[in-house]
Amino acid sequence: MIADREVDEPPDSPSELTLTAGPPANGGSCVARHDGRVVFVRYALPGETVRVRVVADHGSYWHADVVEVIEPSPDRIDSICPIAGVDGAGCCDMAFAEPEAVRRLKGAVVANQLVRLGGYEWRDESDATAETVGDVGVTGWRTRVRLDTSEQGRAGFHRYHSAELVTDLECAQLPSGMLEGIHSWVWPSGAHVHVAVDDDGDRHVVQSGPRTRGKTTTHVLEGQYEAVQRVGGRVWRVPVTAFWQAHRDAAQMYSDLVSDWAQLRAGMTAWDLYGGAGVFAAVLAQAVGETGKVVTVDTSRGASRSARAALADLGWVSVVTDSVRRALAAQRRRPDVAVLDPPRAGAGREVIDLLADADVPRVVHIGCEAASFARDIGLYRGHGYSVEDLRVFDSFPLTHHVECVAVLTR
Repeated sequence: MIADREVDEPPDSPSELTLTAGPPANGGSCVARHDGRVVFVRYALPGETVRVRVVADHGSYWHADVVEVIEPSPDRIDSICPIAGVDGAGCCDMAFAEPEAVRRLKGAVVANQLVRLGGYEWRDESDATAETVGDVGVTGWRTRVRLDTSEQGRAGFHRYHSAELVTDLECAQLPSGMLEGIHSWVWPSGAHVHVAVDDDGDRHVVQSGPRTRGKTTTHVLEGQYEAVQRVGGRVWRVPVTAFWQAHRDAAQMYSDLVSDWAQLRAGMTAWDLYGGAGVFAAVLAQAVGETGKVVTVDTSRGASRSARAALADLGWVSVVTDSVRRALAAQRRRPDVAVLDPPRAGAGREVIDLLADADVPRVVHIGCEAASFARDIGLYRGHGYSVEDLRVFDSFPLTHHVECVAVLTR
């Protein structure tokens, strides 16, 4: 039984309201109104009449959680994730809706953000949808997870925007057996527990932290520190604590798409920015051949080590461990294409200005947050780039998160 979350009643706002949920908003909420004030309602679907609890007052708008569904949407179902929900874990915040309906909501949100923040009309919100990734379905798709630990030494998932943990580990994103036995282990308070199931089917459990004397140590408790990952016949050995696509089919799908959209030929030059372990650098290098050049850039030393090892046979690939901004400023040869896969905050104005100043003719841009992706698209368009194609993927089923990919030309 998951205990009710304690919520301080926000000042100057009612504790509970009855509202009709409106259209979806970025971040997993629906937009509703009360006496002219905007209320962002979590765990609601468009058109539902719901009783909500106000959990945060931001002056001009409130945040609220559903406590009772009075008139449900036909798209509402029993939660697919047994531990997610208003007073549960924040892992699967859209597990209460039909998966196809969730993909439509995700598409509508991206379409809305592109118009509002990017000045670009991708498609009408009523006709937008996110595409499925692979054939694993909406459950059991995740191959890597990080858990935090409680003062009592139990590993768990965070409640939404909370330091509190849910120590029931039966999240629907995880394949059967991935966290077997983890609930019974006692961990140091403040440690992070990293679990990965790699492409050989092996499980790896690594503890990082807690920090002592300003340093974070890691301990391998099962398997190896590096997990084996395969894309396009090439093998990577990636630290369990480092970034790798969480969805088991995402790395191959994005790699194939980047290869197609880059439109490279022998002898050309490509930049792979925020390149991580170099998955995209591998397909770019294959396209340009020994007479071409690929530069892959990332700030992570661990990712760069993985890239150098995996791409050691491709002598025309340079692996740079530095910020993208500094690396771009140091480049003297204009590329024929730049591929960017920035973190959730996006690439931002400074990096996109540098790409435009370098007169990069073709850009493949990947984003895992709708608002920052839309903003970046607007920045490109301000420099005279046009969107040639754009796709949205449901790479994080049961959640509000999406992955967006666009190819732009100048």
